[in-house]
Amino acid sequence: ALEQGSDLEKAFATVVLVFNNYADTTGKLTRAETKNLLQTQFWHFIQGQENKLIYQEIISDLNEKPEDKIDFEDFMTILVILTLTSDLLEEITNNET
Repeated sequence: ALEQGSDLEKAFATVVLVFNNYADTTGKLTRAETKNLLQTQFWHFIQGQENKLIYQEIISDLNEKPEDKIDFEDFMTILVILTLTSDLLEEITNNET
């Protein structure tokens, strides 16, 4: 659908597709599934964040009541926070400038 789309549009389409591949029929993930998705599909961004307070808070929240559901909006919020605190973001930014 986005063959002519920009790189940014394609990137977001990929996020939506990956989320939907993991989500249930209601379009949600359990907290446990969310944690698994992040650890398997986003590990380059979360690698090295284990000692950061925000990472610990997010993982702790996902571990609490792991059967509770996360919708796409909440998932994107988690992705943005983890991206902003990632060492990889700094590395990418430094390589671009």
